[in-house]
Amino acid sequence: MKHTQRFTLVFLILTSFLFTSGKAFAKKITVKSPDKNITVNINISNQISFSINYNDQPVLKEGVVSLQLAGEVLGKEPKLKKTGTSQTDETVTPVVPLKNSTLKNRYNALTLFFDNNYQLEFRVFNNGVAYRFVTDKEGDITVVNEQADFTFADNYKAFLSKTEYSFSSYEHVFKPVWLQDFNNDDLAIIPLFLNAGPARVLIAEADLYDYPAIFMQGKNGNTLSGWFPKYPLKTEPITGTWQADRRLNITKEADYIAKTKGSRSFPWRVFAIGKDDSDIVTNNLVYLLSRPSEETDFGWIKPGQAAWEWWHASNITGVDFKSGYNNETYKYYIDFASTYNVRYIVMDEGWSKSVLEITKPNPDIDLQELVRYAKERDVALILWASWLAVENTPGFFEYLNKLGIAGVKIDFMDRSDQWMINFYERTAQRALKNKLLVDFHGSITPRGLRRAYPNVISYEGLTGMEQNKVGGFDLPENHVILPFTRNVVGPMDYTPGAMRSVHPKYWHANWANPMSIGTRAHQMALFVVFESGLQMLADNPSNYYKEKECTEFITGVPTTWDETRVLSGKIGEYIIVAKRKGSNWFIGGITNSKNREIEVSLSFLKKGTPYTITMFSDGINAGKNAIDYKESTKTVKNDDNLLINMVMNGGFAAKLTEQ
Repeated sequence: MKHTQRFTLVFLILTSFLFTSGKAFAKKITVKSPDKNITVNINISNQISFSINYNDQPVLKEGVVSLQLAGEVLGKEPKLKKTGTSQTDETVTPVVPLKNSTLKNRYNALTLFFDNNYQLEFRVFNNGVAYRFVTDKEGDITVVNEQADFTFADNYKAFLSKTEYSFSSYEHVFKPVWLQDFNNDDLAIIPLFLNAGPARVLIAEADLYDYPAIFMQGKNGNTLSGWFPKYPLKTEPITGTWQADRRLNITKEADYIAKTKGSRSFPWRVFAIGKDDSDIVTNNLVYLLSRPSEETDFGWIKPGQAAWEWWHASNITGVDFKSGYNNETYKYYIDFASTYNVRYIVMDEGWSKSVLEITKPNPDIDLQELVRYAKERDVALILWASWLAVENTPGFFEYLNKLGIAGVKIDFMDRSDQWMINFYERTAQRALKNKLLVDFHGSITPRGLRRAYPNVISYEGLTGMEQNKVGGFDLPENHVILPFTRNVVGPMDYTPGAMRSVHPKYWHANWANPMSIGTRAHQMALFVVFESGLQMLADNPSNYYKEKECTEFITGVPTTWDETRVLSGKIGEYIIVAKRKGSNWFIGGITNSKNREIEVSLSFLKKGTPYTITMFSDGINAGKNAIDYKESTKTVKNDDNLLINMVMNGGFAAKLTEQ
C-alpha cells in the first residue's frame, strides 16, 4: 500500500540567508531519509548545488547540477517559486525478482519548482539519494549539455571501469583508483563504487529514456563530472573489416546531446548508500526509481538457464556427426538441456545465412524442425542477431514469433548516444509485442529499462568469461568486484560454468577448448553469486555429461530469488551470499588471489528445522590443480556456524534443503 501526504517539519527545513554582497538571497533546504541517517542539503543561489551527509558525516561535499538547453540554462540564476513535499511507503513486486520477491520502496521526496517551467526533484531513501530534472515546456527542446559535477569530501578510493569516449564494448575490468588519480582525460562507465569514508556509495542512473547515457569523467581533485555523448547526425557503413555487418561509423556529431519533448522527466542520478560494502550488494534503487510497465500480461516471461555453443565453438565430442551450426549439433544441445531441465538453448552467430540475413537460416539448419524438436522436450530456442541486422529487418520479431522462438540475443550496441538508447527501447517494445525475451549483449549496463519491459531478461556490459577464449583478463580479482558494482544495477550476462579451470599462471588462449581462471568451486559459486534472468551454461555439454554431480548442482540453481542476504564480503576481496527460493537456500562464496577461512552464521535458517547441506568446496589440491573439488553432505540448524575455506582464486557453493 502507498501512503503519500504533505508535511514540513518531519523531514524538511527551509531557511534563507543573505549573501555577503547583500544583494541576493540564497536558500538552503534540508531533506532527510525516513530513518534520518542520510541528510541532503540543497543550496539555491546563483546555481543549484547539494551535499550528502551520512550519520552527520560528509560524503558528497558538493554536487552542482544544471541542464543547458538551447537558449537557456536551467539551474543558472534559478528563481525558486515553491516547494512540494511527500512521503512514499509501498511494496513493489518485480516481474523478474533477481534479489527479492518483494521490494520496499520508502522515501521522502522534495520537488523544487522554478521559474521558466522546470523542476528539480529529490528522493531520499534509507539507502540512497536520487535527483532528476523535470521540464514543462511546449513543443520540443534541444539539450546542449547536462552538468553533474560531484565533489566528494576526501580523496576516496573508487572501483570503476574505464572506457573509451566514442565507441565501447563496455567490457573493461573494474579496478581500484584513487579519485585524485582519475585524470581529466579518463572516462568510466557507471555504476561506480566509492569507499567514501563513513559510507559506501554507488553512482548509478535510472529511468533512462530518449536521452544519452551518463558516464563519469575525471576532474581536478576529488571531483567526478558527468559526460554525455553527442547526438549522431550522420553515420556510414564500415567496409573492409569484420565489423561491417554490425557497426556504423559516426561521421558527424551534433553540438547537442538530445532533442526531446519539452514536457518530460529526465533520468535519475542515483547515489546508493550504505554503511558497509555488503549493504550496496542488495540495493534496488535503480529498479525502484524506474517507471513501471504499462502492460500486465507477463505470465509468458520465463527466466531460466540456457545451454550455449559459442564459448566452446560447438566443439562437442563422442558423437557420430560433424559438430557445427547444423541440426544434428543443435539437437544434441536440446537433448542435453532436456536431460538437466535447462529451459533454453542459445543459437549464436552462425545460425543464419549471414549476419545481415536474419530471416534466412543457413543451409544446414531447419529452424522449424528444431523448434518442433525442442518443444517436444520442453526446451525453447533463443537466436543471436547483431543490432544492425535487427534495425534493418522490420519483420524480424514477427518472424520469430510465428516460428515459435522464445527470444533474441542482440549484440554489438557499442554506442550510448540518444539514438542508440532509443534503439534499446524500440527493440524492447517490438519484442514485448511479440512475446519475445531480449538479452542485450555487447551493451551498456542496465539503466532501469527492464522494469517497464520485463522481457529484457539480461544485459552484458562487463568483462565476461568469453574474454578468456583469447584475452585471459577475466580474473577472480574482477569477479569479487562485480557483485558490489555491475550486478547491483541489474542482470548481467557473464556466462559462467566452465569445467576446465586453471590458476592464472597456467592459463593460455584456446578458442575451441577454452578455460576459466579460478577453481571449479569458484565457477560453481558464480551461479549463486551472480544474477541474470538468463543464466548461460558456457561449457560443452560433452564436458557436463562427464561431470554429473557438478552439472546437477549448477542446473539446479534458480535464476530468480525470494530473498538475498550477504553473509560477509569486502569489495575486491571476497563475498559470501545466501539466497532463498521457496524453502531452499543456496550459499555461494568466491575469493580473489588470497586463501580465506571465513565463519558465517546460519541464523537465517528456519528456527528448529534441520537442513541437509550439500557442499562443493575447493579440494585439498585446488591451490595447484584448480579443478580439484570436494563434495560433502551434513545436517545443520539455524544455531550452527559454517566454516568456509577457499583457496586462492577459489570458491564455495552449497544447497540447503529442509529435512
